[in-house]
This record gives sequence, C-alpha cells and structure tokens, in this order.
Amino acid sequence: MGLRLLLLPAPRMVLLASLVAVSGASAQDIFVTPVPNIPFTGVIQVERSLGQPDGSRIELKTVRNIARDSQGRIHTESRQLLPSSSTTQPGVIRIHLYDPETRTSTVLDPQSRTYSTMTVNHPPRTVPPAFIASTSGSSLPQNDFAKQEDLGTREIEGLGVHGVRQTQTISSPGNAGNEVVVTDEYWYSEDLQINLIVKHFDPRTGSFTARVARIARTEPEPAMFEIPEGYTPSKAEPGIER
Repeated sequence: MGLRLLLLPAPRMVLLASLVAVSGASAQDIFVTPVPNIPFTGVIQVERSLGQPDGSRIELKTVRNIARDSQGRIHTESRQLLPSSSTTQPGVIRIHLYDPETRTSTVLDPQSRTYSTMTVNHPPRTVPPAFIASTSGSSLPQNDFAKQEDLGTREIEGLGVHGVRQTQTISSPGNAGNEVVVTDEYWYSEDLQINLIVKHFDPRTGSFTARVARIARTEPEPAMFEIPEGYTPSKAEPGIER
C-alpha cells in the first residue's frame, strides 16, 4: 500500500497495517447519510493516537473526500493512515459509492482498477448508525455506567451544530476500583444531517477524531458517483452493510 513506515519496529508495523484503511461506516467515524436534496462536497480530516504497551503513542493522520448529490447518492473514500509529521498525500485504498434509490453499493479498487457491486436488502439509513447529537435526542440507555452531557450549540464550517458527550465507565472483572472511562463526542448538523465532528477516547487504546472540513454546498460532479472508465468487475464481491 506504499505506507512509508519502514523504520518502525515490527509490532508497530503490524498494528498500522491493520489500521491503514479508515472507513466511513463505523459508529466512531463520519457517516455520510444518503439523504436526497442536500448536496455537498467536503473532506474528512482524521487524527488517531494509538497507545503502546511501553507507554508511547503513535500519532497518525489522513484526509479523504466525501460527497452527496441531490439524488442522495454518496461517495466516500478509505485512505492510508500516515504519521502525523508526514507531508505525503495519503493514497486512496478504496472508494465506496452508494445509490439509495436502487440500493446499489459499489466498491472501487483504484490500485487494481476493479469494482464490485451488490444490492443491499434493507432500506438505506438516513441518520448516522450510532448516537447523534440531534435535537430529537438519542436511544442510548441511561444508567449508572453511561452518562450523557449536552454540549449546547456552536458553528462549524458556517453551519450550526449541536453537541453531546457520552461517557461510559467500564470496570474490569475482579478489579474493583480499576475503572476505565470511555468518552464519545458528537457534533451534529441538522442542515446536512450528518455529524461534522466525531471524537472517541479510550485510555486503553488511544483516541480518534474525525471532522468534516472544506464543505461546499453545491452539486458534486456526476463522475464522482460513476464507475470510472477502464475499471473491470472483480472476481469477488465484498459483504457491505449500509
């Protein structure tokens, strides 16, 4: 994949290999909802800090393009995670196209110039696949171990957003008092119907921040939602859930 990390110790190289692609479908990431009549383009800026057994951290980053047209079709990318100090443009690993009208999901592999398509069985989601900071609230269970804090409103990229922070206290079995607090934070735009910022922190593994930047509320180029010329069908089709 061309990730220039050859000077890292072997264990870290293995770890990075498993994390090199950052997709947009995770609850701890930006999910572009396939909503019609709200076209836009933008980029997702990702920062990830990985805790190591020796107490050190690996600082990584990437940036990837996203788009949605007036039909609700979406274009998202997976790109390489690079060291935070890198000035190299992260390479595209995968491009995902989705058409909510036909429920057609297409994955492009730019390296092999191949594609695979499938039709999903369930209706497309119109909200992120996890808790969102919308004015309608969330469906997260409220208990002694999960707390929710309203962060109010602010402006991001010229858009009004509403923020919520959730904290979960996790106790290790047999280790009374040895608790871990995991924090998730979401800033939701009703105008775009997506989260513009998602933050996750777990002291056991590290932190993850994704934020949408360079938003243009214009119709994307139609080519962003089409299979490029010269691509051929792949032999295997991935199992994609949307």
